[in-house]
Amino acid sequence: MSLQIGRVIAAQVFIHSAMAGARLTVPLLALQQGHSAASVGVLVALFALSQVFLALPAGRFADRHGVRHPVTLAVLVTVAGCALAAVLPVYASFCLAALMSGAGTGTTVIALQRHVGRAAQGAAALRKAFSWLAIAPAAGNFVGPFAAGLLIDHAGSAPQDLWGFRIAFVVMALLPLAGWLMIRGVTEVRQPPPPAATGVPPRAWDLLQAPMFRRLLFCNWLQSSSWDVHAFAVPLLGHARGLSASTIGSILGAFAIAAALIRIVLPVLTAGREERDVIAVSTLATAAIFVVYPLMPTPLLMGVCSVLLGFALGAVQPMVMSMLHHITPAERQGEALGLRLMCINASSVAVPIVFGAAGALIGISGLFWIVGAGVGWGSRAARGLARSAPAPKAD
Repeated sequence: MSLQIGRVIAAQVFIHSAMAGARLTVPLLALQQGHSAASVGVLVALFALSQVFLALPAGRFADRHGVRHPVTLAVLVTVAGCALAAVLPVYASFCLAALMSGAGTGTTVIALQRHVGRAAQGAAALRKAFSWLAIAPAAGNFVGPFAAGLLIDHAGSAPQDLWGFRIAFVVMALLPLAGWLMIRGVTEVRQPPPPAATGVPPRAWDLLQAPMFRRLLFCNWLQSSSWDVHAFAVPLLGHARGLSASTIGSILGAFAIAAALIRIVLPVLTAGREERDVIAVSTLATAAIFVVYPLMPTPLLMGVCSVLLGFALGAVQPMVMSMLHHITPAERQGEALGLRLMCINASSVAVPIVFGAAGALIGISGLFWIVGAGVGWGSRAARGLARSAPAPKAD
């Protein structure tokens, strides 16, 4: 791994940790203040809502300006959102913090993925680079919730008092600044030449004319939804069972560690195998784990399921990103990444709201079983994946 890739990974870890820590802190404080599971579902959905509207503009902005400018803006927005929740810990502030930290993380992801995809040379280097880069959100999903859980339980005068939550928000606001320092040392990749002018501006939806791009988005949506439901349902399940914030954070952290570890060894494990095979096996494993997860009676067994789920879901993103860069035009890769992020986050907005309301009717265990059944049904789509010619450009 080069120094440049190391800086990119570190930058994303710091920025993603802030969002992941806020995503644990916000629901727990909202529950403590007496808000319902449905209200908490709305809060979690807001972390993805801003990415729905900003993903395409962020992708086009990255296509024009590279990596530094988008990440700098992302840092400013994320810091402001977490600081607002620390200063004014009320439901409206939580909503803004979720929107702003989600927007910052989404912009960072698009800019860094595009940068790495253009810096890598060759199919093997591309898969290896995305395997390393995919460690960043997994590491952030460990650092953020684990640190936030410890601060909530131990930084205040009593476990889970308001000052503990406020200090957690302050720490989350400081983390993106370290990410900004990392990205300052990254060398910009030469921008691709603009496509020949045709008089008709390119449209993002033109990319969806490629059947494999549509299928790849669907498979990615299945995995992303499973990731989101796990992050949303585990705090609810832990709260219902009386687990401490640090225990819940540790369970989510175990998931993140597993997702990071599998990505470290993924280039070796998948050598000679097609991306679609890895995605198909991961999808079936995810379905099975979701079925047994709520049956685990102790935090230790819940942690085992969390680790296994981290292995299954952690293997998918590098495969998806490798295929995406093969089937999209070079000058529109930022736009394609933005379209991917917009599509999966559009459903991520609805998933916590719908499942938060459903949880009040069928219970938390029912949420896990519904997701497991849905992912199992959708796994056949992964078997039809294949590399294809680049997606068509606009006429």
